[in-house]
Amino acid sequence: MPKLLLMDHDGAIDDLLSQLLVLTMPDVELIGITVTPADCYIEPALESAYKLLQLMGQEQVPLGRGDYYGINAFPSEWRARPEIINALPLLINLPKSPDPYGYLSAPDLIIEKLTAATEKVTILMTGPCSNLVMALEKAPELKANIAEIVWMAGAFRVTGNVQTFQHDGTAEWNVFWDPVSSQKLFSYELPLTLIPLDVTNHVPVTKQFLSTLASQIDHKLSNLTGQFWALTLDTIPSYHYTYFMWDILATSYLAMPEQFTIETAKANVSTRPPNAGQTYLDENGYSVLFATDVNVAYFYEYLLTQFRQ
Repeated sequence: MPKLLLMDHDGAIDDLLSQLLVLTMPDVELIGITVTPADCYIEPALESAYKLLQLMGQEQVPLGRGDYYGINAFPSEWRARPEIINALPLLINLPKSPDPYGYLSAPDLIIEKLTAATEKVTILMTGPCSNLVMALEKAPELKANIAEIVWMAGAFRVTGNVQTFQHDGTAEWNVFWDPVSSQKLFSYELPLTLIPLDVTNHVPVTKQFLSTLASQIDHKLSNLTGQFWALTLDTIPSYHYTYFMWDILATSYLAMPEQFTIETAKANVSTRPPNAGQTYLDENGYSVLFATDVNVAYFYEYLLTQFRQ
């Protein structure tokens, strides 16, 4: 039986690539997508998410609109990228997307799908965790309906990727955006597997990978994903950051968990400056699993194979 999956993302290029990857997975039944207005503006991000469902013939998958805007905003120039995505040749002429304000709220869609599920549901989060936490605060009994949460989040033994005022650089952005909800999620001690910067730092978006992907350009998804990734080269100035395969590595965990090295730990989340959003090991903290390594060659080859269609 396919694994039931709820996906929550925040509309950035890496999130949309992750959505596409999920839609190629034969052993996953995607029962809903919720979008958080974190690394995106919500209207174009919902349009992007719907267009990708159309492209893959999966328009029946319901979308949920996040209405909570977090605590620490992503830079506006990062959030604007879905506007470009929606103008790409494979997407621009697809039928008009529904009114973004006609969708259920993200927490309500999560509650609806967890309530209706006939088996436990896996939850994939490639953005902040706020929608899930709000849903579980409203309906805490639904924690029992969750099989596992896979979350691209955190930085344990490596430097974070937040560089902003009143911050010491220890946090990763998905946690920093809403450190209060992140700390609550840890405290639930649900089956939580984190894919942190400790492992995503091993998988940069390289010119070599893009060149190999371009050699498959006759395949629709190779063409489209190549365009997506090309747009990342100037999303963040190269002297500031390298663009890594953050979210799509977390997504690949669903299909290839045996290729990851996973550590069990006690951990916690700081909610205050100067290290708000820092995930740190704490023997008095909460039980989590987090990835520390991955078979890099296998991962890149997996992506090339999945997008060869």
